[in-house]
Amino acid sequence: MTPPPVKPKTVSQFIKAAPRESRAHLREIRACIRKAAPGAKESLKWGMPAFSFKRILVMYAWYRHHVGFYPTSSAVRAFQKELAGFKTSTGSIQFPLHKPLPTSLIRKITLFRVRQSAKQDKKWKS
Repeated sequence: MTPPPVKPKTVSQFIKAAPRESRAHLREIRACIRKAAPGAKESLKWGMPAFSFKRILVMYAWYRHHVGFYPTSSAVRAFQKELAGFKTSTGSIQFPLHKPLPTSLIRKITLFRVRQSAKQDKKWKS
């Protein structure tokens, strides 16, 4: 009997547990988000890597044929034209493993989320 897989406790463990074909994309998207949101805290949320300040900015995960990127529905709507070549849904984007990651677009979307979060959080500051 095979023991059940151990759930990753860190983002590095999450990436290491991913299939070999996905790891390069995961490392690349992680580095891209880190550059775009340098002060963001990195953690696992719902079993996926997430970057957040007071609220979650973006999350990502691996799948069999793509890397999923979750920047919220407002970000997907804001970048609808640039995302025309990718499969999207309400708050997610799929980046196929067989194509290079659009890092400049990921960076722009992450920066959008940083600005959006700061604007929303301002409302709560006294």
